[in-house]
Amino acid sequence: MPRYPDRSAFHIPDPGSAFPGGLPAAATPSALSPVAAGRVRLRTAVRLTLGWVIAIWVVFLANLLSGGHLNSFGIHPLDPAFLPAILSSPFLHAGFGHITGNTTIGVVAAFLIGLSGRRTFFEVTVICMVIGGLGTWLLGGVGTNHIGASGLVYGWMSYLMVRGFYNRSLGQILVGVILLFSFSGMIYGFLPQAGLSWQGHLFGAVGGVVAGATIRSDDPVRRPPRTGRGLP
Repeated sequence: MPRYPDRSAFHIPDPGSAFPGGLPAAATPSALSPVAAGRVRLRTAVRLTLGWVIAIWVVFLANLLSGGHLNSFGIHPLDPAFLPAILSSPFLHAGFGHITGNTTIGVVAAFLIGLSGRRTFFEVTVICMVIGGLGTWLLGGVGTNHIGASGLVYGWMSYLMVRGFYNRSLGQILVGVILLFSFSGMIYGFLPQAGLSWQGHLFGAVGGVVAGATIRSDDPVRRPPRTGRGLP
């Protein structure tokens, strides 16, 4: 009867044994150099911003070709059938001036949020859309139709203005202050006006504050303090 070598005679090398402490740190994104990490964040922010711009403009052109029939998918307050419209309303616009105004401010906000990564971008966007949409659906006024990305843009901006205080980040606070002074005219969007969805602006901004207070994916990376070498 043939004899087989004992299994203990076989040695399967550990893949990480060639590297003391495991696989090389360069294999993980967190180990990128500051310059390389900055390039990754920049590319991500550009792609997310372009993706959003393309999405709203494609829908806008499709709406034009349909004769504006897509506008019916806006938020109709207190109508249960249009509750899902809180997700479609931010992609619809009434005209060229409407969409260009939202695009101009939106690209700034989307890009700055995109620098924190995809997860942060989508978390903030969803929170602003849901809270802004629900608030508009509840208090927007029966018999009205609310469309446009302005509520989302207000949410993005309010998030950028407050996140630094929750994250205790001086850099984020400075960015928020600059945005506050640069786009201070947006405050008039909170005032009740005919033909203006001030409810969408107000509750979108509330969503931005909630996002700034709750999400953790935007916490700035803090490097551990350097330790000096002790004297022999």
